[in-house]
Amino acid sequence: MAYLSVTGECAAEKIIEKSRFLAYAAHVESETEAKDFLARLRGEHPLATHVCYGYVSDKLGNEQRFSDDNEPQGTAGMPILNVIKAQKLYETAVAVVRYFGGIKLGAGGLTRAYSSSAAEVIASSKKCLFDTCVEIAIAVDYAQINAATRFFEENACEILSRNFGESAEFIAAVRECCAAEFQARLNDYLNGKARFAELTRRYFPFPVESIK
Repeated sequence: MAYLSVTGECAAEKIIEKSRFLAYAAHVESETEAKDFLARLRGEHPLATHVCYGYVSDKLGNEQRFSDDNEPQGTAGMPILNVIKAQKLYETAVAVVRYFGGIKLGAGGLTRAYSSSAAEVIASSKKCLFDTCVEIAIAVDYAQINAATRFFEENACEILSRNFGESAEFIAAVRECCAAEFQARLNDYLNGKARFAELTRRYFPFPVESIK
């Protein structure tokens, strides 16, 4: 199954009624990775008033956790988790660190602050579609390099490596559902002069903007 997730880590900051809200989003591939991410943030912010979070740490949506971290019940962790779920993201953790500024926000204000902080950091994050890919070895003669390069740039694939020996050899990651069509189109584009070998299959993060 294919699923959306953030990649790497991203941070965003805002001030609301003198309280400082620092939001962090990260790609995690297990509950252990999510807990490690949260432990690191707590270590980086030992004086923070609250470190609230929500995460979906698997690709099926079965591992969901959240915490209000002593904010009023239902005002922080669940709003953060709801933002992740509304974006249909998996293997994604979001934490919002709060430094209290002396002005109480009330339950409604807290919910808005935490949900908006989560939404902003997710909006700033790079997102990928994790899908089963086929790694394809592609060999072309040197006369076809420019045409092959144009094809790669215009089609949904990620070039993992390039090797220039007796011929030009590329390793491309292509979504499994598109692999046969990709090879047929490239071969047609190069007038039958491409040579292919399918290698491994694995999950691969395809940038959302590259998917057509």
